Amino acid sequence: MKAMILAAGRGKRLRPLTDKHPKPLLPVAGKPLIEYTIERLVSEGFQDLVINIAYLGAQIKETLGNGQRFNAKINYSDEGSNPLETAGGIIHALPLLGEKPFIVVNGDIATDFNFSTLKEQPIDLAHLILVPNPEHHPHGDFAIKNTLITENASPRYTFSGIGLYHPKLFNNQPVSKSALKPLLQAGIQKKGISGELSHDFWLDIGTVERLKQFEQHVTNNL
Repeated sequence: MKAMILAAGRGKRLRPLTDKHPKPLLPVAGKPLIEYTIERLVSEGFQDLVINIAYLGAQIKETLGNGQRFNAKINYSDEGSNPLETAGGIIHALPLLGEKPFIVVNGDIATDFNFSTLKEQPIDLAHLILVPNPEHHPHGDFAIKNTLITENASPRYTFSGIGLYHPKLFNNQPVSKSALKPLLQAGIQKKGISGELSHDFWLDIGTVERLKQFEQHVTNNL
């Protein structure tokens, strides 16, 4: 199974750190943020990786190369100077992802979630990993009812940025700047999106404070 890491965003909330370096390359305990995700994916059986790039993407390619040093193969989906957002980025990368289900991981999260559990997960359109709501997102995104994702129930949890997707979720969608949530909402209406709640360590690296929090987590677990 292939895995895609979303790494094309500008990281505006982390400025000025991201003025000269893309967010995925920000150092955490001496190692670029994205390498933690790559190493975890590889250790859990995902060696065929796709990374989308846009803002300062050449730095990411130069740093990570073809993936050989991670015991992986990395292909890049280059969006040029204008990032296509989440859905647009995935749609642009579909030729590299193939016709079978694949996982997508946001490049700006840190987690101990066991990605290998998704290899045997049955799906229709998608399977989403939700997490308890962090302080900065108290109202959550979705609920789970009878293993299906819904927006019309409670409690609501936060979408972790980890998902298993079938390519048919993106059928007939043009390659353009587009968000993922409308596609997920359409899939929810069709009762085609399942989900689970994870209590593993998870952190959205959206601010300098949370970047430091992840560094502390790494240091404490050395």
